[in-house]
Amino acid sequence: MTEVSSASDIGCVRTSNEDSFGIFGDVYVVADGLGGHAAGEVASRIVVAAVRASAEGDPAPDASVLVGAVRRANRQVREAAEENPAYDGMGSTATVLRIDEAAGTAYYAHVGDSRLYLLRGGALRQVSRDHSYVEELVAQGKLSEDEAQHHPRKNLLMRAVGVDEELEVDGDAFPIEAGDRFLLATDGLTNMVEDDELRDLLAGAIAGAADRMVERAIAAGGRDNITAIAVAYVPS
Repeated sequence: MTEVSSASDIGCVRTSNEDSFGIFGDVYVVADGLGGHAAGEVASRIVVAAVRASAEGDPAPDASVLVGAVRRANRQVREAAEENPAYDGMGSTATVLRIDEAAGTAYYAHVGDSRLYLLRGGALRQVSRDHSYVEELVAQGKLSEDEAQHHPRKNLLMRAVGVDEELEVDGDAFPIEAGDRFLLATDGLTNMVEDDELRDLLAGAIAGAADRMVERAIAAGGRDNITAIAVAYVPS
């Protein structure tokens, strides 16, 4: 079985919460809307709705199914923007996880700079890859991880749902082990709370873990919307 906690907050600076999240059985999704005002909220909700439809339509979605759901959301976000000029330029991140207990496998799909983490054996590892300008510089060896953390263009995305007609979506699968813990989070959390602290919070009791993470991000300044889903895999 799995234990889950989730939380989302507007933070201390924004005037609306453009993050959306969903938990549909063994499928989890977080989405961070882009575009400002109501548009970002619309885009992130479209992402979550597309994932929900996929989860409800397929009892055992694998990575390819989750990737397909994100691509459908891409089309739907673009169609909504074409129909309503107020939504022009809107987009969203998308990070989706499914835990298949029967197969002992995790599947995920990902676009943007929301993140999927795995905590195993006391070590926290970022499973997803940020699709951001500074991450490209890090990959090219032009920027260190520490420099990237404080770079002025840190939030410039190279990929997002709804921006381009054709969307490349990361998707993969990996085996899971008893005791594994997962965190899906928007950058309002990961930009405010260091990985070491996220590790410690995720390693504690899952009940209330997401709330504690959000509280920590707010205490650090809460400069963006904050969303977290914490999951513990406890096989029966």
